[in-house]
Amino acid sequence: MPKFLVAIHHRDDYDPFAEEDDAMRADIDALNDEMVAAGVRHFVGGLKHVMQAVSISKNERGELTESPGPTLKTDSHMAGFWVLELASMEDAVSWGRKAAVAFRAPVEVRPFH
Repeated sequence: MPKFLVAIHHRDDYDPFAEEDDAMRADIDALNDEMVAAGVRHFVGGLKHVMQAVSISKNERGELTESPGPTLKTDSHMAGFWVLELASMEDAVSWGRKAAVAFRAPVEVRPFH
């Protein structure tokens, strides 16, 4: 069965302790329970703050360089994700819509090759 990434994006200044209340946590737990009950959740993971990332790239001499922080310079980054096993992109988008409601945040849905 095809797999899909459903990714939550947060602003870089997002503070879960200040912005996530009991109602939001209950919505997230309920969504995870629903995914498990439906048998679609293959993997789930939350990510630490993007400033804890290390970006690796190749410079003009072909040498690998490392730098702290994200590769992409934007004001929001992936905060967590699910890998879901579903029949179609339409099903994945449906779960993505539920995730956007539960997390009160933008969601990206992408199929795996």
